[in-house]
Amino acid sequence: MGFGFNLFFLFLLLPLSGILLVIWLISKRSIFGKALGLIWIGVAAMGLLSVTIQWLFAQKVLSKNDYYGTYVIDRDYFKGRQADWQYNSFRFEIRNNDSIYFYVADKDKIINTVKGTIQTVKPYESHRLMINMEQPGHHILATDPTTYRNAWNFFLVFNSKKFKNMYFKKGKWKKLE
Repeated sequence: MGFGFNLFFLFLLLPLSGILLVIWLISKRSIFGKALGLIWIGVAAMGLLSVTIQWLFAQKVLSKNDYYGTYVIDRDYFKGRQADWQYNSFRFEIRNNDSIYFYVADKDKIINTVKGTIQTVKPYESHRLMINMEQPGHHILATDPTTYRNAWNFFLVFNSKKFKNMYFKKGKWKKLE
């Protein structure tokens, strides 16, 4: 637990519990025993609530296997015709054999495929994606993506020279209406 909880525990909770316990044993009145029980039930409930909230909102820790799958443009960040055009024009997939296939498309028709390989590095707790493309490559994949993690998922941001930041999320390409 944190420093504040340790101070609370050492200087307030333990002495109060000791005083209530002594008073309860001497006076034999049940109100002091009930108060002692309520205090410790409250502390246990707050500890359980704290652990649950931390678990629910902690950032997702990524492994190499988490990157495998198909990716499409995330149109939730920027809406409009440009995002729809990017969604219909670019997508990629990372396969289990550590290969990446970047597709330049015209809606559901694939025009060009650029191949490459991936690897991950683990500078901290979570793995980061590194991409090595065959030449000639594509301007979107000129640099490694930045991975942004939420509690339950993640997305990749590529810095394109032509389009600036491009947000990709895991998902299947579906025809826009």
